[in-house]
Amino acid sequence: MTDFGSKGETATNLLPFPRQNSNHFSIVSFDRRELSEILKIYGRMVAAGEWRDYAIDTLKDRAVFSVFRRASEMPLYRVEKNPKLARKQGAYQVVAAGGLVMKRGHDLTAVLRVFDKGLKLAENG
Repeated sequence: MTDFGSKGETATNLLPFPRQNSNHFSIVSFDRRELSEILKIYGRMVAAGEWRDYAIDTLKDRAVFSVFRRASEMPLYRVEKNPKLARKQGAYQVVAAGGLVMKRGHDLTAVLRVFDKGLKLAENG
C-alpha cells in the first residue's frame, strides 16, 4: 500500500486496519440464548430480594456473569463460560464467592438449576 504524506513523500509503513490475519480481537461472550437463561434466574432472584446487581465480563478465554447482593461487594456467584473446557468438564460452571465450584457441566440450563434449590427455600421460608 502506498500513501503520500503532506509534502508528497511516500509513506511505506502503513498497515490496513483492522488486520485481517490477527486474532487480537477474539473474545468469549454469552450468546442471546445463554444470556436469556441467566437473566431468567437473575430476575427471579432479584424478585426474591436475594440479588441486586450484576456485571458481565468478556475476556479472551472466558465470559463471566457475576451477581452481587450490593454493588460494592465481592460477587456472590459467578456463572462462567470457558470454551476450552467444553470437551472435558463442560463449558459452564457456577462458582460461589469463596471459589467453590457449585456445579459444572455441558448444559447451561442444567448448571443453573443449582439456584433453584435456594429459590425454593426462600419461597417456603
